[in-house]
Amino acid sequence: MRITGYRTLTAVQDWGRPVGDANGVYDGGLVRVPIVVVETDEGITGVGLGPHVEIETIFAAIDGEDPRGVTALYDRMLRQTFKAGHAGAVFGTIGALDTALWDIKAQAAGEPLWRLLGGRDRRVPAYASGLDIALDDDELVAVHQAYADRGLRAAKIKGGLDIERDRHRLALVRDVLTDAGHGTRPGLMLDVNETWTRKQAVRHVGELERTLDLTWIEEPVRRWDAEGHATVSRGIRASVATGENLTGLEQFRPLIAAGAVDVVQTAAVWGITHFLRVSALAHAYDLPVSPIGTTPVGLLHAATSVPNHLVSELQDLRPPLGVSVDHHIEDGAFVLGDRLGLGIRLDEETIAASSRRLPDPMSGGSHIRPERAGHRLLPVDAGREPKSAALNA
Repeated sequence: MRITGYRTLTAVQDWGRPVGDANGVYDGGLVRVPIVVVETDEGITGVGLGPHVEIETIFAAIDGEDPRGVTALYDRMLRQTFKAGHAGAVFGTIGALDTALWDIKAQAAGEPLWRLLGGRDRRVPAYASGLDIALDDDELVAVHQAYADRGLRAAKIKGGLDIERDRHRLALVRDVLTDAGHGTRPGLMLDVNETWTRKQAVRHVGELERTLDLTWIEEPVRRWDAEGHATVSRGIRASVATGENLTGLEQFRPLIAAGAVDVVQTAAVWGITHFLRVSALAHAYDLPVSPIGTTPVGLLHAATSVPNHLVSELQDLRPPLGVSVDHHIEDGAFVLGDRLGLGIRLDEETIAASSRRLPDPMSGGSHIRPERAGHRLLPVDAGREPKSAALNA
């Protein structure tokens, strides 16, 4: 079997409501989902959800190769980009191609990927993550009630702009999950998406912990700040979770060595081989791993095979338009199916039609860091940061 080509698509995640975080909001609820499809001479195609930045350069490393040699091909792609730097969107392209190769390998073996990777249990524990910073109280309760109705008993909200508002919203979500669990204490997480300084993080989380039991605080400071994360971790009771925006083991190593991370995260967009390697590194330090992603299909399969998987992020209850996935949500977990490979099917006509609805990528959203992030003295409203907020913290 040989790799013969690829094609790229851009699907749409239609949330039907505003979504975002401390960095910005997609008012229309439409988010890009780039997709890579890898083709072979035996008619088997693999699907990877992730960027296709500089894909011609990266694909040259695997063109004509046997796709079943996935891990060796992953390293070939890293070597292909080492001068320019295999990070950011380029690392995402490597991850998308890597995921597609694992999909092909499992299909060729006649197995769902979770079986091929050595998984025993098709159930993957989940927590709710609604990208909900722009919702009012009633909307927030309704969204998390929908998650609770699927059996989820842990949830992460977006915050970091107004600590009193965060406290109020965490309490609302706590009450929804507690009622659904008949009094069982839920898991509560807060994600501030790198919007605080070290001192702000310790002070704000300390305030929350007077009345709330936080499971973790996510990305409290900049992603690469090992000393800062360690300072936060020592100053609070909650765990510190980070890693979704780190690329390569070389970026994880300083944080783990500094005792700066308690829950190791990795994004679905970076690929399966990356997740497996990060999981092994974390396991060596007795740290749990937790996958992140809008549609984390590849990492759900991989999570069944690692001993230190803690819980996986569940964002929208529906897949992107034109994308069919072979799993469902039941009793607080993803339940993987028996389709071969990743179990993803694409309706390319629907994807092409829906992509016309996408807004301009510079029109706003959580992918653009605000000018005053980390330098705010006063609270601000999500998505409506006034110029007067440009006061040095």
